[in-house]
Amino acid sequence: MLLLSTEAVWAGNDKRRGTAGATELLINPWARSNGWGSANVANVRGLDAFYSNIAGLSYVSNVEFSYTNTMLNGGKSGLNSGATINAFGLGVRLFDRGVMGLSIMSMGFGDIPVTTYESPEPINGTFSPTLMNINVAYAHTFTASIKGGVNVKVVSESTDNISGSAFAVDAGIQYVTGENDELKFGISLKNWGPSFSFGGSGMSFTFINDADNTMTGEFRAAEMELPTCLNIGLSYDFLIEALSQHVTIAAAFTSNAFLKDNFAVGLEYGMLNILNLRCGYVYQTDIFDPEKRTTSNSGLCAGASVDIPLSKAESENKTSLSIDYSFRASTNLRGTHAIGATFRF
Repeated sequence: MLLLSTEAVWAGNDKRRGTAGATELLINPWARSNGWGSANVANVRGLDAFYSNIAGLSYVSNVEFSYTNTMLNGGKSGLNSGATINAFGLGVRLFDRGVMGLSIMSMGFGDIPVTTYESPEPINGTFSPTLMNINVAYAHTFTASIKGGVNVKVVSESTDNISGSAFAVDAGIQYVTGENDELKFGISLKNWGPSFSFGGSGMSFTFINDADNTMTGEFRAAEMELPTCLNIGLSYDFLIEALSQHVTIAAAFTSNAFLKDNFAVGLEYGMLNILNLRCGYVYQTDIFDPEKRTTSNSGLCAGASVDIPLSKAESENKTSLSIDYSFRASTNLRGTHAIGATFRF
């Protein structure tokens, strides 16, 4: 299914840039993978897989719950009225080879003043747009080397008088090889689904016709396609026995149907299975040109995680708490900060 859908993803061209709807689906709401620019398409594990590659959900050992709060470009109090994102995730292993997952991402913008053509001054109250997507996923371990997963999502965008909704499907595969599973390859297709449009009372208007009668009309909303993309990633682990250290190099390519393609590279250093430090860079065409740049991110990102064991090492059901943080630098806006916690038991 991934290979057959590739043709549609590569169909993007400059004339289609910026014409997709629900582009919040291209924002990573998870702190752990944001720390190295979502370069971990090949080696993502746990609930972060809902964004990078759903196949990584298969690594949930028993039960995993995660929450992340992201202040996009400074959050609601940011320089240019940024947004705040809240993401919740739950993964449960059903049997030896299968994991079910649920995640919810909610994006809010605070109170925005209402202005109209007739009343351009902000004296008409406020409105609060809400963007939300709900994901239900299943990941399966086919062999020791091959993991796969499918995610079905419902997207909802609304204000007090206009709303729109759509559904989409993600699919992904991860392949692991090497004496110590150090080499990994991953591919995922995201946000594949039908187009959608907006409707509601906010689309209607009143007017007086030539016969001096008051009538009600309605604007026709154009249909928008979802921001389909294809991710391909590769990673390699350099393992050091002393202090259980590892250095992981990861790279990923994202082919966007309605945006410029992204190239991400990342580096992770871990020690004692407790501390992990990450950094990365995400490049796209014209990112250094202020006149042609089409992203607010400058490309640099960094992050860290602390995994705190809450049970004895010899315990059969290991319990742990992970605290994750990430930062993505922006150009003319404040940077994006994300902090989250993951509880495993």
